[in-house]
Amino acid sequence: MPANAALRDYLLTRRSVGIAFLKEPGPDAAELEQILTIGTRVPDHGKITPWRLVVIAGEARRQAGEKLAAIAARNNPGLDEAGKEIERQRFLPAPLTIGVISAPKEHPKVPEFEQLLSAGNVAFNLVHAAHALGFAASWVTRWYTFDAEAAAMLGARDGERFVGFVHIGTPTAVIEDRPRPALGDVVSYWGV
Repeated sequence: MPANAALRDYLLTRRSVGIAFLKEPGPDAAELEQILTIGTRVPDHGKITPWRLVVIAGEARRQAGEKLAAIAARNNPGLDEAGKEIERQRFLPAPLTIGVISAPKEHPKVPEFEQLLSAGNVAFNLVHAAHALGFAASWVTRWYTFDAEAAAMLGARDGERFVGFVHIGTPTAVIEDRPRPALGDVVSYWGV
């Protein structure tokens, strides 16, 4: 396989763009299909597809936020109006969010942990796909990733859990790179 300098340069400079900096326009239907196709092209030992995706777009973003605010208020009776408004805005302003669900399957050779890693790969591939199509993305987890009632409301079924939410839109800012770890601090060579 020949070297791909453009891909290398992208991978060396890829940077998440925070949700507040993701605006319209978002992907159209054809672009979304391509993002989803690229996103689901991940390692999947056993070909068991141990993940599902939930797209939250259009008016559904506001409706999901309203439901999150109601759940948050039930979980925290002292939540003030400003706190509820934060929950209402969870899927705004980004024009599109894709929830990635780990949906493990019973399999004699593929442990659940490996299936969870496959779902995580889907989330990161969605980020790459969005960038490849000229958008920006941010993969986040929030309290509703781990709250059973909120996760169910957003589409998780029994035995499933979200690995996160990938917000996608047009970037409105250039985000400065953050410090990266020195390789000497995180890499070792076995047997040396």
